Amino acid sequence: MADQSEKFQAGQAAGQAQVKKDELVSSARDTAESCKQSCQESQEQAAGVVHQTAEKMMNMAQGATDAMKNAVGMGSNTGTTNQ
Repeated sequence: MADQSEKFQAGQAAGQAQVKKDELVSSARDTAESCKQSCQESQEQAAGVVHQTAEKMMNMAQGATDAMKNAVGMGSNTGTTNQ
């Protein structure tokens, strides 16, 4: 049978283990939240890059279309003047 000192030490060890566990859980939560925010920011940046790239491609395609129309004489700049 354990004496008072052993019971006290066992209780103290259990309390210290609980504190350590709580610290680790809190740290894990903080890390997970930080990762979540970082991922959201990265996702927003990626969406912005994709949007800008799509706009550039559309502008390039429109420019190519206009150049082709002008080359074959179907463009709006075919020498006619608007008066």
